[in-house]
Amino acid sequence: MKLGWKKIAVVAIATVATTLLAACSGGSSSGSSDDNGKTTISILQGKVEVNKQLKQIAKEYEKSHPNVKITVSSIGGGTDYNPVLKTRISSGNAPTIFSLAGPADAKQFSAQAADLSNTKVAKAALAGTTSAVKRNGQTLGVPFNIEGYGFVINKTVFQKAGIDPNSIKTYADLQNAVQTLDSKKSELGIKGVFALPGKESWVLSDHLANLYLGQEFNGNAKKMYDSKSMKFTANEEMKQMIDLQKQYSIKPVMQMDYSQQVNQYFSQGKAAMIQQGDWIYPTVEQIDKNFAQNEISMIPIPVKGEEGKLPVGTSLYWAVNKKKSNKEQKAAEDFLAWLYTSDAGKKDVVNKLHFVPAYKGYDNFKMADPLSQVVFDYSQKKQTTGWVFPAYTGTSWDPNTLQPNLQRYLAGKQSWNKTVKNAVDGWKQQQSTK
Repeated sequence: MKLGWKKIAVVAIATVATTLLAACSGGSSSGSSDDNGKTTISILQGKVEVNKQLKQIAKEYEKSHPNVKITVSSIGGGTDYNPVLKTRISSGNAPTIFSLAGPADAKQFSAQAADLSNTKVAKAALAGTTSAVKRNGQTLGVPFNIEGYGFVINKTVFQKAGIDPNSIKTYADLQNAVQTLDSKKSELGIKGVFALPGKESWVLSDHLANLYLGQEFNGNAKKMYDSKSMKFTANEEMKQMIDLQKQYSIKPVMQMDYSQQVNQYFSQGKAAMIQQGDWIYPTVEQIDKNFAQNEISMIPIPVKGEEGKLPVGTSLYWAVNKKKSNKEQKAAEDFLAWLYTSDAGKKDVVNKLHFVPAYKGYDNFKMADPLSQVVFDYSQKKQTTGWVFPAYTGTSWDPNTLQPNLQRYLAGKQSWNKTVKNAVDGWKQQQSTK
């Protein structure tokens, strides 16, 4: 999938091969009623890091709902989700439940996505979490979860350096902390303050750019998606943040990928902090459980005018295929409602999927890991900024304009002014042809 979270690229090849085979197979996976009278619903989704957990949850649901059978296929690991979904639809093997990544997907798959406005699960969703996939007065998806990102930090390294991470509120605070950490690299046992994965264009184009583009659109992805122009007025602040990370990162930046950033450097204590989000926790835990549980946390990326706020939002949504029978659609809606609103489902959402819930009724829950807890806490305190990058991750502007231009700048092959001009002009050109 080419979704908001390209983090899915770090998945075992064997897992991907298995899920791809499942996705391309026929039979009951397309959703139907089998010979035993069971209603079969199929799920095709793009968050492969929870593939195993979703299958476990499906089995659990089947035990308490013996008239329903659920199949789960997950696409990722370097394989784009949307082409697989399109193939499934065109071949007559469309899933019952599928995932959408934002306004562009809502438009592209509007012929398949049912209006979920009046469903129990949609009514339980937190205010604003479905706005990106609303179209013509219809709610075409419900959120998987909410996620947050910032600088994931090694608390022990910060403590040894005498730095209180909670005191970092402004860019100047961050710069001072970075310089202190850099000056003590040897005694702290780190190779660099940051580990910036320059090979992964989405880290800058989606997550970092969101902080500076989003200000123009009040953090509203739908507003940006509908806008004919984009000024990029905060571009100099973004340049400042890119330059800081590049200067104090483990080298070579342009050859570093996500796996090296998270697995090789941060999880093994070689970087003081990395620009990532709560979704990396399961990976870190697999490498060093004690480190994951006790030594990591997350702080906001300091942005002028938005200090002390964590970017929190949802990039993936569940959609139900309206081309399926009423019985099958009802079974799908019932499953989603059970997952997010029943006592058993809520426990699975928090403890198995490690999701920060995007739904009401979780006030008394403690999140399953420290990064999710940070996101939950900031959300509860309403100290958050929105996400606009779902407005462009499903468009050609992101992979064809913003990503390559930012990488050319990061590699020292293009000026920042040219990078900004190309981004602004490219957005205007794309929007004029919509």
